[in-house]
Amino acid sequence: MKYPFRAYYFRLFLCSIMFFSCSQKSSDEKNPTTNKGRQLDLVKEVKFLTADGKEISTVSVALADEPEERNQGLMDVKEMASDAGMLFIFPDEQPRSFYMANTPLPLDIIFVNADSTIVRIHHNTTPFNSEQLPSDKPAKFVVETNAGYCISNDIQEGMRIRF
Repeated sequence: MKYPFRAYYFRLFLCSIMFFSCSQKSSDEKNPTTNKGRQLDLVKEVKFLTADGKEISTVSVALADEPEERNQGLMDVKEMASDAGMLFIFPDEQPRSFYMANTPLPLDIIFVNADSTIVRIHHNTTPFNSEQLPSDKPAKFVVETNAGYCISNDIQEGMRIRF
């Protein structure tokens, strides 16, 4: 009589393992982007131009032109294509300051004045850092790209953007 009792518990144990394995898999299948973070809606292109107007590169960007969007920025975005980014549009031109406190990706932050001239670039910023990154000069636009984008495309202060 001992063995049938053990067999019952052994079958119960196996069924439990199978049940939990299957339920975990089906929950992952329902939400395959769990670990990818927030996804961007890339709706516009920003072109980077030399001082004489020659186009050198283009990024597809999500827009942040409302206060809520600007405040959220690239927070919770864990992956971004190499030619993607975000364009922040402000209603006025003034000195700006950004920080990376809730941003998991290292970024290049490009401050642009109302004449579309790049006035400051912060290269390869540190994720989750609360240090302020100032524009040093008035800016109306800010473009954020993956870290290293500016160096790999030879984008420099004094160049221009067009969108």
